[in-house]
Amino acid sequence: MASTVSVDPRDPLHGNVVRPFTIGVEEEFVLVDPATGLPSLTNAAVAACACGVELQLELSRCQVETCTPVCANIPEVHRELRRARLSAVAAAARAGSRPLAIGVPIWGPPGGSMTDTPRYQRMAERFGSLAEQVICGCHVHVCVPDRDLAVQVSNHLRPWLPVLLALTANSPIAEGADTGYASRRHLLWARWPSAGPPPHFRSAAHYDDLVAKLVEDGRILDSAMVYWDVRLSAHLPTIEIRISDVPATVGETTLLASLVRALVVTSVAAVEGGRPAPVIDQDRLRSACRKAARDGLPGPQFHTATRHPVPGSGSIAELFAHIRPALEESGDHEFTHDALAAVLTRGNGAVRQRSALYSGGPSNVFDVVSRLTTEGCETTEDRQMT
Repeated sequence: MASTVSVDPRDPLHGNVVRPFTIGVEEEFVLVDPATGLPSLTNAAVAACACGVELQLELSRCQVETCTPVCANIPEVHRELRRARLSAVAAAARAGSRPLAIGVPIWGPPGGSMTDTPRYQRMAERFGSLAEQVICGCHVHVCVPDRDLAVQVSNHLRPWLPVLLALTANSPIAEGADTGYASRRHLLWARWPSAGPPPHFRSAAHYDDLVAKLVEDGRILDSAMVYWDVRLSAHLPTIEIRISDVPATVGETTLLASLVRALVVTSVAAVEGGRPAPVIDQDRLRSACRKAARDGLPGPQFHTATRHPVPGSGSIAELFAHIRPALEESGDHEFTHDALAAVLTRGNGAVRQRSALYSGGPSNVFDVVSRLTTEGCETTEDRQMT
């Protein structure tokens, strides 16, 4: 994803030079056999069949990734997400498979299913079976080209990571059974040496020093393997938020993008206004994220001010109040309000997966596959953006 930076009139929200805050979104999907629901090791064939969108190969041969172009606003993000998902569905159908918007596969692939690229093979050699896991996330890039500003924005984003994870949790089922965690993906992802909440940074130089130490110690191959939940892109002028499971629907991913963009805008305003980010203990924040992964949307969440749990709806209300000025300035307030209300009413992907699973007992897992596949590219969500 490329990005450009423009300097223009004064920003009425922040009183500083306007920034474009362009945005792009990456989504990862599991490929399954349409008849059995088992992982389909066809990502190379699916990518070769793609028309109008480039599909990236992921770590496992049963995964592909889509990436929107640089978008100027949230309605554009919605249109591009829908276009990318529909293109992925069409490409997969031509290759005899189906993409599934789910954080972990309902059944795991066989061993030795890693994508055969030099980089992925190096990862397998260094990290062994850890590289065999199949996890699908959603990564939101927002343009913040000044790296010193970006690391300060990262500090301001840290307290909101648990609520973003709880809101988007979409992986409670593995090997056909409920794992007891709304986001099984988060637990699997946390096993990587460089995963989890980012540290509190003093500066861009501090960030670079920590990354260099990870490489020097052999914990990662290179800077592209920095898997913190918020990181500075290694090749783009963006800050990347990667805490989330891939959401079940286009509308829910669009909601995530709106929340993240507004959080970044709000954080930039705080930094430029001289308001420091709260310093939260790394272990405590990691524990709060793990709790969010377990309990998901219905459970209590980390309160950014008191550091004590509050009901899930309370933490979401706190988040919405925090970013409301940015949402109103961008024109995204109504959509974000309504989309949040819809998720709270019907539940997120984890809630709906479990509902499908238990509506007919554990043997009803195929209903989960069918429902997620249908909702993953639902076209009626366009009306939410009009």
